[in-house]
Formats: sequence, structure tokens, C-alpha cells
Amino acid sequence: MWLFIAFLAVPLIEITLFIQIGGAIGLGWTLVTVILTAIIGTWLVRNQGLMAMNQLKSSFSDLRDPTEPLVHGAMILFSGALLLTPGFFTDAVGFLLLVPGFRTAVFKAIRARVNIHTFETGPGQTRAGPTGARHPHPNDDIIDGEYSEVPPEYNKIKQPSKWSDH
Repeated sequence: MWLFIAFLAVPLIEITLFIQIGGAIGLGWTLVTVILTAIIGTWLVRNQGLMAMNQLKSSFSDLRDPTEPLVHGAMILFSGALLLTPGFFTDAVGFLLLVPGFRTAVFKAIRARVNIHTFETGPGQTRAGPTGARHPHPNDDIIDGEYSEVPPEYNKIKQPSKWSDH
């Protein structure tokens, strides 16, 4: 339902703003403003995107949680789509998403509403086995398995395999 309301409300807001701003400054200046915001927005998205990629790379190299740089990158990508969409309301939201402090506030608000479950394994920890039972594995070199010996007569091929060119 929220998506339906957004698809209905955003175009109505944009049309209203185009009429109001176009009446105040004229059609030519309105079009110039829309084109300039798209150009400036594209340049800002490129720069912010490169910074977000560098933060993501550094979080991977430092073995830190990459969640925040990934979310910032997604918001920057979304702001680029909004800035390329002609309109004053979408441009305003797009420019807001390019402000790092605003993105951090949005990230914290999203993080507060999302419940994240993690699962870690490592030496000395307990982990689930194939049956779902939990076994301590202090040494990861141990492999538990079953075997049976194959009699030598089973190793002789009596006729060509139908599955290969033999």
C-alpha cells in the first residue's frame, strides 16, 4: 500500500512544483534548473560513490563489518536515480541522500527497525553437524565419516559405460 501511495503522490507533488516554480521563474529557467540539477547531481553521485567504494574496500581489508558502506553505496545509487529523474521533489530527496550525515541518520533508523541474526564458527566454538546436533570441534582438521572396502572384482569394468565414450 505504501508503494502505491508513493507512486501516486510523487508525480502529483512534482506536477504541483513544476506549475508553481514555472509560474514564478518561467518555463525556460525551470528547464535550465532541472537540467543543471541533473548535471550537478551526476557529478556529486560519482564523487560520493567513489568515496563509498573506498570505504567499502577499506572495511574489507580491515575485516570490519561492511554493512554501513554498502548501505551508503545503495543510498548514493538511489540518489543518482532520483537526481536523473526530472523534478524538484525528487532532486531535493536525491540531494539529501548525498549528505553523509543524513545517510548516517537514515542508516541508524533502518538499523533500529531491522533484526539481524548472525552465525559464526571457528576454533573452539560449537557448531551444528550434518544431523543438526551440536558438537565441539577444537581442531578443524578432524573429519568424521564412514567407509567400506570395495572388493577388487568391482573395480574391473566388464562392459563399456553408457555414460562416457569408453
